Amino acid sequence: MEVFIHCIFSYLSTVTFGIVTNVPRKVLNACGITGAVGWMIYWFMKNLDAGSIFANFLGAIGIGLLSIYFSRKKKMPMTIFNIPSLVPLVPGGPAYQAVRSIVLGDYIGGVHSIIKVIMTAGAIAAGFMVTGIVERLLKNLLDKKRAVK
Repeated sequence: MEVFIHCIFSYLSTVTFGIVTNVPRKVLNACGITGAVGWMIYWFMKNLDAGSIFANFLGAIGIGLLSIYFSRKKKMPMTIFNIPSLVPLVPGGPAYQAVRSIVLGDYIGGVHSIIKVIMTAGAIAAGFMVTGIVERLLKNLLDKKRAVK
């Protein structure tokens, strides 16, 4: 039951953010699926004690790969799928804790939370970078195959 709840709410949060950011209606479902898959990868890896940073990295790779797929299928830019799909992975809780800790005078706790936010954001960025590299490698391989034929 918990898996179902996580899947539904990650889908809904992605679609809702897509509506707020004026994503075309015809791709809202694809955005929701992409966000839900990214969150489910994160959630399963976190439950397997992989660590939140690595789980975010793998979730971002999942989002990146699905964004490539849907962008080609729907003939739209990848960012239309990437941006709303990242909403479930964004480290809002630790960012809030960082600000709260600093305001309350717990500077060490605030710095700890800031470092966690930076590492999470870096893992998400690295996941997208890996996805971009894989896409270029596959494109180059396919271009070489076509040139040989």
